[in-house]
Amino acid sequence: MFTGIVQCQAQIAAIASAPNFRQLTLAVASDKLQQLALGASIAINGVCLTVTSFDEAAGRVTFDVIDETLARTNLGALAQGDWVNFERSLKFGDEIGGHLVSGHIQTTAELIELERSEHNCRMRLLLEAEHLPYVLAKGFITVDGASLTVGAVHADGFELHLIPETLSITTLGQRTVGDRLNIELDQQTVTIVQTVERVLAQRQS
Repeated sequence: MFTGIVQCQAQIAAIASAPNFRQLTLAVASDKLQQLALGASIAINGVCLTVTSFDEAAGRVTFDVIDETLARTNLGALAQGDWVNFERSLKFGDEIGGHLVSGHIQTTAELIELERSEHNCRMRLLLEAEHLPYVLAKGFITVDGASLTVGAVHADGFELHLIPETLSITTLGQRTVGDRLNIELDQQTVTIVQTVERVLAQRQS
């Protein structure tokens, strides 16, 4: 589990590709790899990945990415030199500054509008209709691994309003129109909406 509070950005140092498979090696500050173990979970752009090798002193960590993950996320579009959001898994006793995040991405959303001023940033994202019932104004959503509050909901997607701190710590400050961002819906919202819909359907039958 994760909190959606991105700890830092990491850079893609190397990519090894095969059919329906990628091996990603990231360069990250060595202090972010302290007390890491093989098999540990780290969220990369919000995707829960398993550590297959690492070198703490060199600041390198490697993950295998299989076809299902490549199909559902933006990890397949990464190139060497790109930056990604990095979050170690939650430990008992850690502060939950965002919300509980599983690292299981449902889909991606396209950034279709971007407005930036000195202290504000508004993003509008296009999202498939099947996911919109679970996106609520002022509710939680995870975008590229960052726990965010939905600003507004539209018939075809939703808006985000980002503060400078979020833009500086995460890769969201580098995003441009046309980019696809990983989306994890808030599981509590999904559970509540699906439960209400099921109860109402039973009453009408």
